[in-house]
Amino acid sequence: MSYNVGKYLAKRLEQIGIKDHFAVAGDYNLVLLDQLLDNKNLKQIYDCNELNCGFAAEGYARANGAGVCVVTFSVGAISGMNSALGGAYAENLPVLMVSGGPNSNDYGSGHILHHTTGKTDYDYQMEMAKQVTCAAERITQASEAPQKIDHVLRTMLRERKPAYLEISCNISAQECPAPGPVSTLLAEPKTDKTSLDAAVKKSADFLKGAERVVILVGSKVRPADAEKQAVELADKLGCAVTVMAAAKSYFPEQHPGFRGVYWGVVSSPGAQELVDSADALITIGPNWNDYATVGWRAWPRGKRVLQVEPDRVLVENESFAGFPMREFLSELSKVVTPKPETTKNTTAPKLEIPAAAPSAPLTNDEMTRQIQELLTPDTTLMVETGDSWFNAMRMNLPNGCRVESEMQWGHIGWSIPSGFGCAVGAPNRRNLIMCGDGSFQLTAQEVGQMIRYELPVIIFLVDNKGYGIEIAIHDGPYNYIQNWNYAALMDAFNGEKGHGLGLVAKTAGEMAEAIKKGLANKKGPTLIQCCIPQDDCTEALTVWGREVAQTNARPPIVND
Repeated sequence: MSYNVGKYLAKRLEQIGIKDHFAVAGDYNLVLLDQLLDNKNLKQIYDCNELNCGFAAEGYARANGAGVCVVTFSVGAISGMNSALGGAYAENLPVLMVSGGPNSNDYGSGHILHHTTGKTDYDYQMEMAKQVTCAAERITQASEAPQKIDHVLRTMLRERKPAYLEISCNISAQECPAPGPVSTLLAEPKTDKTSLDAAVKKSADFLKGAERVVILVGSKVRPADAEKQAVELADKLGCAVTVMAAAKSYFPEQHPGFRGVYWGVVSSPGAQELVDSADALITIGPNWNDYATVGWRAWPRGKRVLQVEPDRVLVENESFAGFPMREFLSELSKVVTPKPETTKNTTAPKLEIPAAAPSAPLTNDEMTRQIQELLTPDTTLMVETGDSWFNAMRMNLPNGCRVESEMQWGHIGWSIPSGFGCAVGAPNRRNLIMCGDGSFQLTAQEVGQMIRYELPVIIFLVDNKGYGIEIAIHDGPYNYIQNWNYAALMDAFNGEKGHGLGLVAKTAGEMAEAIKKGLANKKGPTLIQCCIPQDDCTEALTVWGREVAQTNARPPIVND
């Protein structure tokens, strides 16, 4: 079989496990899209705009391990950089953005091209991409395509970060060499066994003298592919295990050691006391930003902390590197002794909300209770920035259930297009989305794509008439929105042949009935407009918002 640049890229994507890629067409990428379509093992999925396209690829990466979006030059790629590159970089997700580029003859020609800034230098997009990727390449000659494509894919998969590939519009159909073995993309760097052994010995010695041992699992355990090994260590130690908010579901909650979410003053009952009182705290893949630390007030550090990062281990002021997290955790599990003290007289948190009468007005608690009952081992729950975070944190998850959030990038509107991509990547799971009304207005169009591809996603649209999280942090007139008749939008999105369903729930009974209809709707998404009072939110959001507001309001340091 002869190969051209587009077919080479398609084959490599197929080889690394990509089954679907997301695209918005533009004249710089049309020939490339044709070449990708020729590969019958890849399905081309279309989006309403490039921002949503990037988020869809990001959501697909959450479900399938890696994602791809294909956009046009400048007007497309710069929009998509927000989601496909910036967001994926912050969230440690391997997403490849492929951008069509100017004709190779136009570089250095002095020509002014459409879709550009009106200058004759076309390097600006590449320079932007370099700031938010682990690898970025431009292909203006077919002969260089294999090396550059392999480089960005290999680096993306190793570092679990997004990558960027720009292909001149007249190059996609040009012949190039055939791809070699895919192992060249998947091979991992060799482990430094000397460093690994030293790290394990130092860490085991550190734990020997500790009585109250606690594990804290952070969000970077997933890109490190070390969730299984974290469970192995917990099994061996028999100690209490907590998770950071962004790592909700990254450790099985039915595990005998699980003790809830550590999030400073808004932790699960008992979790903060466990973490603060530990004489040895093992943090696995933490991400200590201002939100996670509640304005830098909950940041465990110092000699009592054994910090396990994806690329290094820090213990008692010594640093070790040269091995993956999962190898370190596995080896440490073999040599430690049980430390069950922190599981004695402590229990896992349990969400206990009495069921409301069917005729009772819908509340935040009742909405959360009913969503909790929907969770199964094959459920994925996407939770949008805002009180959806805090509602998810208090839910009890069956093992296998996944909660997806975006707590580092925090782009409101993320959950709808990312949920679309996640559902494409995992069609056999029950895909649920909790999204506030303000966030929904940013990316609502992608519900139309859920209808197009007949995805039975259930969207819980929290209609409280404003940006609840911003009201909690710093109130003002800018936090209130023009309300929509959200459920009625589904008829517009359906067009002539869609199967989307829009429902309104103002009482507990109406929500229960809407959920039944949503579960029965297998041919498209169901949007349930959950009408709750504007001031009805979790206490945790109010407390957390107040703390974060105080941090944001710190006066500037004045140097004398």
